[in-house]
Amino acid sequence: MVRTQIQLPEEQVSTLKNLATQQHTSMAELIRRAIDMFTASTDTVSLQDHRQRALAAAGKFRSGHGDLSAKHDHYLAEVYK
Repeated sequence: MVRTQIQLPEEQVSTLKNLATQQHTSMAELIRRAIDMFTASTDTVSLQDHRQRALAAAGKFRSGHGDLSAKHDHYLAEVYK
């Protein structure tokens, strides 16, 4: 393992200490678990893939309004009333 130093607000340290005590583990282990969860849930799709998905979706849907590009704010406001 590599030793890494981080700075945390006192509230986070207090919360971590309490959780570590409750779970009979160390703060470091909780931080490692949190990092594992974060990295596992982070979207790793590349910018190129995002662009390809957006281009594939373009033009696939119809609003029924010929002026949607000009009046999109008006139509959105109607939906959220």
